[in-house]
Amino acid sequence: MTQRTVLLINPNTSQATTAAMHRLARASLPQGLELRSVTAERGASMITNDAELATSVEQVLELGRRLALEVDAVVIGAFGNPGLAALRGALSIPVIGIGEASMREAALGGRRFGVATTTPGLEASIAASAQALGLSALFCGSRIPASDPLALARDPQLQDEALAQAIADCIVHDGAQAVIVGGGPLSESAERIAPRFQVPVISPVAAAMRDIASLPRFERQRN
Repeated sequence: MTQRTVLLINPNTSQATTAAMHRLARASLPQGLELRSVTAERGASMITNDAELATSVEQVLELGRRLALEVDAVVIGAFGNPGLAALRGALSIPVIGIGEASMREAALGGRRFGVATTTPGLEASIAASAQALGLSALFCGSRIPASDPLALARDPQLQDEALAQAIADCIVHDGAQAVIVGGGPLSESAERIAPRFQVPVISPVAAAMRDIASLPRFERQRN
């Protein structure tokens, strides 16, 4: 049986973020699937606004096209799904964005869902992503701490507490029945704080890997 490989592209330049996402992605994939992770060579160390999101598209396309013949599926590891449509159109293998995968999972069964994130500069693009997926009626908005996202990223404990409050606000004030922690670099925070809540708290990286594992071409590796 041919071994199947999933490529995870980190559209920002942080090797630490790539390592964190790789660990979470590996834990969310069946053992029979291989995982390869790569990091953008140029761009921002953390994508915090629309300009940085747009800049990351070039790297996603370059890495995806370069490595497509060596893998069986590609996951774009940024919540804004940079380059998703273009890469999907260019490749014959499945291409999934962590943002789209997590929104579809959050909305399962008609659940209302919110997004807890740390990047106010991406709030409009998050709403646009929900609209593009036809999920605007279920999306109850984003909750974003007032603190600088880069400062939060340097203090994991502070970031966890800020995101936990944002999740609580989504649930209590917005009526969310599921909450996405919106960002690849926030994946480890999502895993740490999810047990505090009775509603599903979704890590986009894990959601994308569950999506990949459900594809028919990977069925043998799952069993």
